[in-house]
Amino acid sequence: MSPVQEEKPHVFMSEDRSLSGSDAESDGSGIWGDVEARFGRVQWAATAKVYSNLVLRRIAVFLLPSFTHHRFSPARERRGDHTSSNGAKALSPTAYLDGMRGLAAFFVFFCHYFYTAFFIAEGYGWLPRPPPDSDAPPPTTSKYTSLWRLPFVRLLYSGPSMVCVFFVISGYALSLRPLQLARKRNSEAFARTTSSLVFRRFFRLYLPPVISTLGVALLLRWGAYEGTREFIQNRTFTRNVIEHHPVRLGSLSAQLTHWAHEMWAFVHIWSWANHAGSTQYDVHLWTIPLEFRCSMMLFLVLVGTARLRENIRLVVVGLLSWFVLRNDRWEMLLFLAGMTIADLDLRRNAHEGRGSTAGSSSPQPTLQLPLDEKIKPIPSPLHERSTTDSFWTLVSIFALYLLSCPDAGPWDVPGWRYLGTLIPIWFTEKYRFWQVVGSCLFVFCAARSRGWQRFFELPPIQYLGHLSYAMYLMHGPVTHILGYPVQRWAWGITGIEGSAFKSGVALAALINIPLVIWAADIFWRLVDMPTVRFAKWLESKLSV
Repeated sequence: MSPVQEEKPHVFMSEDRSLSGSDAESDGSGIWGDVEARFGRVQWAATAKVYSNLVLRRIAVFLLPSFTHHRFSPARERRGDHTSSNGAKALSPTAYLDGMRGLAAFFVFFCHYFYTAFFIAEGYGWLPRPPPDSDAPPPTTSKYTSLWRLPFVRLLYSGPSMVCVFFVISGYALSLRPLQLARKRNSEAFARTTSSLVFRRFFRLYLPPVISTLGVALLLRWGAYEGTREFIQNRTFTRNVIEHHPVRLGSLSAQLTHWAHEMWAFVHIWSWANHAGSTQYDVHLWTIPLEFRCSMMLFLVLVGTARLRENIRLVVVGLLSWFVLRNDRWEMLLFLAGMTIADLDLRRNAHEGRGSTAGSSSPQPTLQLPLDEKIKPIPSPLHERSTTDSFWTLVSIFALYLLSCPDAGPWDVPGWRYLGTLIPIWFTEKYRFWQVVGSCLFVFCAARSRGWQRFFELPPIQYLGHLSYAMYLMHGPVTHILGYPVQRWAWGITGIEGSAFKSGVALAALINIPLVIWAADIFWRLVDMPTVRFAKWLESKLSV
């Protein structure tokens, strides 16, 4: 018997009588049975406490950005299963495209963050021409002389240019594996891979935004958007674009019914109107139906050209590219351009023997021969590769200049007047023309420039690459719910007169940028990755 039991046995007896409702003295084993039950309850409570603490800890860790999770993992998990011998994470040969996509998504967020406060479509020195029927003299000085409007610099917030980059990368990524199999004449694997891509594409593109907009609808009903409804209409603060603020309906059922109708229109890909795929719950999602439609077109082209000889396939895709361009379908041209770049990369074995390590650029060790066995060295191609790399890097600078084409009247911007005259008359969205050309040329050059690839393989940019789709889906709702109150708070500190207005935007950005990245990180792990796994699981269950 324990000391506690010897000192106060009556405590157990009195408690056991009250708890069990029986006479302990009538059964010699009753006291100890109840004591054991009592200890069982204590053990259960301790277990529950440990379990609840573990759950709370896991929730707290989950809410932290994913790049901090290794600090809370055991050492064996911290190392991970996908590391190279030097401890750095191994990257795929096309990892640079993930980084490029992540940086593009980041700049799209910047575009939508800044265009409510500033006029960002105009290039440096823009002098708009007066209307033809106007007698007013043309302006002689431009008010658009901020350094942020210069070529290259304006790429930091050039959303339309980044959308073009998105589409080229999508065309490349979707066609790479089918083209590899087509070149190997592996018809069975080609059919299986292409069928899988077609089946999973709808779920990959539409499930995450359906979930994100459902969250917007629920938050809307709970009043999360009401605190900024008047603020976003106030021209004192919103000096340029007033983004559509979702409308709150009278009941949850009405809100969800409206959301369902919006989703039906969202998946309707047959309208060719500009921004036809936009939804009132997130106006930024107009590109998703375009992505789906272009993906299906790309898969059709891949199937139709799979058995063609390589040179013939390039010619056919080139003719198709001209056809879609001449019919003003710039988005389809970008997907076909991505396919063409992938095909050219496969022809030059760009991905053979290539695998890089994040943050590593050290050369591979070479075999050392004994002195008496050394022979006259064969000229190394290193210098030739360096020259080629430098050439494509220089060409990429020109591509970035084309990507910097202003969204407002490039023919009225110094440095663009001549190029503006070269835009075809039949090209509707004229500001996109040179952005389309620049995006194709830049991805083409980056595939041949190891310098650009190393840049896009940097760990912070790779992290943005993982979050790219989640960031695209999250930056709108986070800005409307949290970003605008932060801006209002920042302007309350800095003021809004003169340069103080810009200081307020910058101060708010120091908080809003981490907020968007944090929300995107959570959405990536909670929704984006699980939907990818769900699509694969569903395909495996439904396939023969």
